[in-house]
Amino acid sequence: MAYGHMIPTIDVARLFAARGVKATIIVTPRNASTSSKIIDRDRLSGLDIDIRTIPFPATEAGLPPGIENLDDITSPELIPKFGKAVDMLQLPFENLVQELRPNVIVGDMFIPWVTETAGKFGVPRIVFHGTCLFSLCLSESLRSCRPGITDKSTFLVPGLPDKIKMTMSELPEEAPATTGFAKLLERIRESEMQSYGAIINSFYELEPAYANHYTKVMGRKAWQIGPVSLRNEDTIDKAQRGKNSSVDEHCVLSWLDSKETNSVLYVCFGSVSRISNDQLVEIAMALEDSEIPFVWVIRQLENNEKRLLLPEGFEDRIKGKGLIITDWAPQVLILDHPAVGGFMTHCGWNSVLEGITAGVPLITWPVFGEQFHNQKFVTEVANIGIQVGVEKWNFWIDAENVSVKREKIVKAVIQLMSSDGEEATQMRNRAKQLSETASAAVKDGGSSYTNLTALIEELERNMKAADIVTESNYH
Repeated sequence: MAYGHMIPTIDVARLFAARGVKATIIVTPRNASTSSKIIDRDRLSGLDIDIRTIPFPATEAGLPPGIENLDDITSPELIPKFGKAVDMLQLPFENLVQELRPNVIVGDMFIPWVTETAGKFGVPRIVFHGTCLFSLCLSESLRSCRPGITDKSTFLVPGLPDKIKMTMSELPEEAPATTGFAKLLERIRESEMQSYGAIINSFYELEPAYANHYTKVMGRKAWQIGPVSLRNEDTIDKAQRGKNSSVDEHCVLSWLDSKETNSVLYVCFGSVSRISNDQLVEIAMALEDSEIPFVWVIRQLENNEKRLLLPEGFEDRIKGKGLIITDWAPQVLILDHPAVGGFMTHCGWNSVLEGITAGVPLITWPVFGEQFHNQKFVTEVANIGIQVGVEKWNFWIDAENVSVKREKIVKAVIQLMSSDGEEATQMRNRAKQLSETASAAVKDGGSSYTNLTALIEELERNMKAADIVTESNYH
């Protein structure tokens, strides 16, 4: 229950429904509103898709009332309680499964007990990973090699198709907060090993070496069926994907219409990543100094009882040059606009893939999770972006932490957005090529379309075989 996982999972359910499969989305009440309008339109168009809710035990787990999403978490101390509440969902979920009797359960990676539940009902559990195969392969290699790393600076990650170097600072430190997260990751891995396979929001042509590595070297089953965001074909679906936007999409599009092609930088760090107010000030000054038009999505937070404070007079000075959106923006709609020529991102996989799908090169600003892995993919494998210079994995916000000074930010922005720079032009061309390939992958005959067909047909064969066995035992 984080928007970076929920939104693509809902797109996956819609893809199944579009192929004639009855799809039921199980979610908690507050989170149901995220997708209700889109699902209602799908139902009206004739798709067999529905939403069912189970209550989220926030109070029982020691959380403040109303918290049902990681987006709502205000301090790291609440994260273990949130995990406890998620574990408490297993029993009501099983009661619903008893009623619905599904043939297969697709469960997000961060809910590992779904594999156990699926086993109880004798149906396959498919893991939905909110990241790419490169990241999964890298994580597995790090798992095996990290205990032996003695070099505290740069080391080569062994056993991968590409030579990927990392530093220890790009990995979580051994600390109480991250120890709990490490235990959860191990539960996730064990759950995945016992599951039927995994659905990946990616497409084969984007990471062919890692698709082959995952199946042939790691010995796991996976179906790349993305980019799933391309399920949203019209403006309404793109605008209503996720939470209700804090800005009218027509105003944003009108503002972008007034800008030249590839001239605008889109800046967004996702719905969960926390960035200190001091760092936001550095970003603001850098955007102003670069003189590049920008759309900046800022998460409104109470940081140590202080409201977000931008430099004095900043919003007046950037009128016409910059557009600030607070809280939630229609990201896919913005990235798809011809005026947007670059994307500064926290490297959450949804954002990375949505940038690729739109054909937009990236400035990478990873914060935590697998975001440093994704940065490596963007800058060293796909070669469609540049690093802003973040060096340290950060579990939670540091109120006075500045990871990157404005001079470095300005340099990265100008380097990426330059219209005459050879490196930027090459990255932009590669991004455009990948965008065209992504669109082809989800169409009839494309790699992702074919993978989803193969998965559905395999599940149907398994169902028929199970029916034959059941009938034989009965007779």
